[in-house]
Amino acid sequence: MGYLFEDLIRRFSEISNETAGEHFTPREVIRLIVDLLLANDEAALTGTGIIRTVYDPACGTGGMLAITEERMKALNPKIRVELYGQELNGESFGICKSDMLVTGHDPEQIAFGNTLTSDAHRSKAFHYMLSNPPYGVDWKKYQDLIKDEAQTLGKEGRFGAGLPRVSDGQLLFLQHMISKMREDETGSRIGIVMNGSPLFTGGAGSGESEIRRWMLEKDWVEAIVALPTDLFYNTGIQTYVWLLTNRKPKARRGKVQLIDASSERFWKPVRKSLGSKRREIPEDARKEIVRIYARMLNGNGEYGEFSKIFDVAEFGHREIRVERPLRLSFAAIAERIALVKLEKAFLKLDAAEQDAIIVCLESKMPTTVYRNRDNFEKVLTKAMKSSGIKTSPPVKKVILSTLSERDKAGDVCHDSAGKPEPDIELRDSELVPLKEEWGDYFAREVTPFVPDAWVDETYRDEKDGKVGRVGYEINFNRYFYKYVPPRPLNLINKDLKRLEEEIAALLNEVAG
Repeated sequence: MGYLFEDLIRRFSEISNETAGEHFTPREVIRLIVDLLLANDEAALTGTGIIRTVYDPACGTGGMLAITEERMKALNPKIRVELYGQELNGESFGICKSDMLVTGHDPEQIAFGNTLTSDAHRSKAFHYMLSNPPYGVDWKKYQDLIKDEAQTLGKEGRFGAGLPRVSDGQLLFLQHMISKMREDETGSRIGIVMNGSPLFTGGAGSGESEIRRWMLEKDWVEAIVALPTDLFYNTGIQTYVWLLTNRKPKARRGKVQLIDASSERFWKPVRKSLGSKRREIPEDARKEIVRIYARMLNGNGEYGEFSKIFDVAEFGHREIRVERPLRLSFAAIAERIALVKLEKAFLKLDAAEQDAIIVCLESKMPTTVYRNRDNFEKVLTKAMKSSGIKTSPPVKKVILSTLSERDKAGDVCHDSAGKPEPDIELRDSELVPLKEEWGDYFAREVTPFVPDAWVDETYRDEKDGKVGRVGYEINFNRYFYKYVPPRPLNLINKDLKRLEEEIAALLNEVAG
């Protein structure tokens, strides 16, 4: 019945052009998430008097909740499982609540409404949480409520780590789930499916980067599994399962396991495509993925190309600001004088003062090119003084700027303190791995190629106060990239010749 209902949902979502991933998760993906969550918990779930709570903040029709209970009951028929959820879609909520009623659960534990703006389980914490929140769905309509909570409650609230961009709310759901982790010795485990955006979107200091930083520095991220594409019914994009916990075993502390389960080894084509779903994860592959995770398989063995384990710091970097000196040349030529007439500061002067300045520039300033700002400024000051012109420093600054252009041969411009003035147009940034000192990195990677560059040491991280802003990103392609050499030129030429012959034959048919 579940598959029949999903097929109906798929058909209607195609007709109404629903957002990708907004409705439901294929059963084999749910089973994978549940198996990963429970992989090392068999001993803790066995025995009598065991009670576990399970929560899904975007529960849909309750598929994830039902399969989690089914798996727990298979491990221990005596276990008591309490299911909780919240759903925004009215039809899905009704089906989920009915299912809870039929299966003997408390239907009042399934709430209706927007999880992000109205948390129906505000005072609750749960043993297990799993979800498949909408991908790439904006939260613009209710951003005021979320921003107000973030500013008012800060770290005491759900969104204190940061706010992602308004166009995608996945990381809001993840922060919401983290806020419901239990603080006792049993702790909590989280499994959530998201697209690639939360892995790397946003530079250092952005909301997304700060959320990743918070999770990684708290050492909650246990593993991330890259799934095959074309698994879902109404989107073919690549998705990732994040596994988080606040009770990491000793072997995993300070580490994150990345598993690439996107290769053909872990999927097979479905007999008949269902919308965008063209692949599925068979049971054997699911067990293999779970085994790679549970045993932390890694290294150069059989699973070396599919599983890698990194220190948390591997995903962090410092963004340092690299400055280069401002070099200008100056000339009082007609083209630049014409530009002075268009400047706002100049236009605010009265007509007589404007005319006097233009006459001075045209008649008393040499057209010689100066490559030293101080020398040119002295000549300009002398010319204006001889013309009886007195201008404010801002107007004089505008005139100097307009009569200049960037020139690599020009002398370095200095500020009032005698320090080189940075050229904003040449400003750049470098990402220094957290494990390396920025000074050593700069000396090795920048100085040999740009000797006059320097690091702006006033550009510092707001949290630790050190030079450079800290950022975190997890780039799967960097760690699992496989080089595929291009085809030999002779084969490409053969294909081109064959295509030319086919085109010529088609043209002959048309002409004939």
